[in-house]
Amino acid sequence: MSTIKALILDFDGTILDTETAWYEAFREAYLEHEVELTLDMYGKCIGTSSHVFDPYEYLITELKIPLDRESFRQGVHDRHTQKMAHEGIRPGILDYLETAKGLGLRIGLASSSRRAWVDMYLAQLGIGDYFETIRTAEDVAVVKPHPELYELALKDLGVQPDEAIAIEDSPNGARAAAAAGMHYIVVPNPVTKFLSFDGEPRTVGTLAELSLQALLEGVEGK
Repeated sequence: MSTIKALILDFDGTILDTETAWYEAFREAYLEHEVELTLDMYGKCIGTSSHVFDPYEYLITELKIPLDRESFRQGVHDRHTQKMAHEGIRPGILDYLETAKGLGLRIGLASSSRRAWVDMYLAQLGIGDYFETIRTAEDVAVVKPHPELYELALKDLGVQPDEAIAIEDSPNGARAAAAAGMHYIVVPNPVTKFLSFDGEPRTVGTLAELSLQALLEGVEGK
């Protein structure tokens, strides 16, 4: 039985649902070239880098469609920005951060995205001060599903893997937490809920459905 001392949260799709907007933006851009971007295909790059599937390059390198790379990229980013204008912090996240802080838990963030991206949205949401450590793509040689991001965050917080819970939304993120030896809970978003997760992880629709206290009791009672 372990006593939980820390929470480490993923960012994209977990704290803020940037993932659905990305998928929709890419899907719309692909349809302009009469190509269907399936979730199975796009899901390979969620929560990790684009080394397995690069949605910016696929039409050019694999399908040989003559596109201007920069204008295609800019078009996708413009669509994403428009879609994100109406997106807010996911349900239950703020309650978890507040409760964790009140309980004296250490709080970290581990994201496969770049630091400037994470910082921009944390500032917009006004929640950056909750995190004692933030580890992003620039800090590691390999992002999720490799465990290095979580391993660094655990080291920063001074806790052992079995003393921390990761909060994730994607299969790649869940694999990283498991590989780091952590407890974890999956909170899928409208895109990642259709993806296949390893094993049978504890899953909730949103964190508003499960209090942090109840989660802690469930983990610590094992």
